[in-house]
Amino acid sequence: MLNGRTRFTTALSALALVGSIGLMASASGPAQAEPDIDDVRARVDRLFLEAEQAQERYHDAKVELDELNDELDSLESDEVRQGDQVAEVRSDVRNAVIRQFQGQTLGPGGQLLNSDEDAFLNELSTLTTVSDLQDSLLADYNDELKAYTIRRTETADRRDQVADLEAELQDEKETVDDKLAEAEGLLEELEAEERAAILSRDGDVRAPSDVPAEGRAAAAVDFLMAQIGDAYVYGAAGPDAWDCSGLTMMAWAQAGVSLPHSSSAQYSSGTRVSESQLQPGDLVFYYSPISHVEMYIGNGLIAGAANPGAGVRVADLHSMPYVGAVRPG
Repeated sequence: MLNGRTRFTTALSALALVGSIGLMASASGPAQAEPDIDDVRARVDRLFLEAEQAQERYHDAKVELDELNDELDSLESDEVRQGDQVAEVRSDVRNAVIRQFQGQTLGPGGQLLNSDEDAFLNELSTLTTVSDLQDSLLADYNDELKAYTIRRTETADRRDQVADLEAELQDEKETVDDKLAEAEGLLEELEAEERAAILSRDGDVRAPSDVPAEGRAAAAVDFLMAQIGDAYVYGAAGPDAWDCSGLTMMAWAQAGVSLPHSSSAQYSSGTRVSESQLQPGDLVFYYSPISHVEMYIGNGLIAGAANPGAGVRVADLHSMPYVGAVRPG
């Protein structure tokens, strides 16, 4: 039997133990709730989609940039040719002035010979010898100078547009990287089994062993089906990783059909077909604005590069918001 002092000491020890447990619990804080898998799945899907939309905007801007650069090259060549023509006609006018003053003191004609293009016509118009020069020669010079000025202005405008597009491309690339990094961060918070379940859910549809495509479409279908299982990488166009428009572009290239690396641009690169008229090889497009493309392979199925989680796989035609279809070539 415990005496009073012993009972008091035992009680203090028990209180101390309870207190220490309470302090440990308080220090560790409330237990963190496990992430909701459906919520994570929805957020990852959204981030993948936003990244793909940014990537497709990047592709659209790249197509426009390539066109602008081609125009710029042409304009710069025109500017050089026009400058040569201006110099040639200017030389003809100078020679005519010299002939007019041959054997005489040049006087104000000397200033004319040393003037620049901006002052040339103004100074020439002040000379009493203008009426003696060939009117057509002066008209030619004036026309060529105006044309040259137009070329210089157009070239400068194209250079500004190129610079703006290059900045836009950089912004879209950063958006893709940010969205992908955020999605990867969410996935890293999950257990391996949960992460695998989210990333593999789009690969449940079995790829058919044979797709009955006809004509040139057969080459495109065969190529795309051979990539099933490859990785999805934003901006990639092979040989072992793809994004959606990069894969369809390369698939139809096997059939001799050139397509741009852009889903929205591919939508304008063929004959529109209704859903009831779909044939293997047709390209089908998703979301509004269009930001995803895959290939129809028959029996209500599509194949293509889906997202970084699913890679290149087979899915149902209406597994995403359907917009329309085209037949390339």
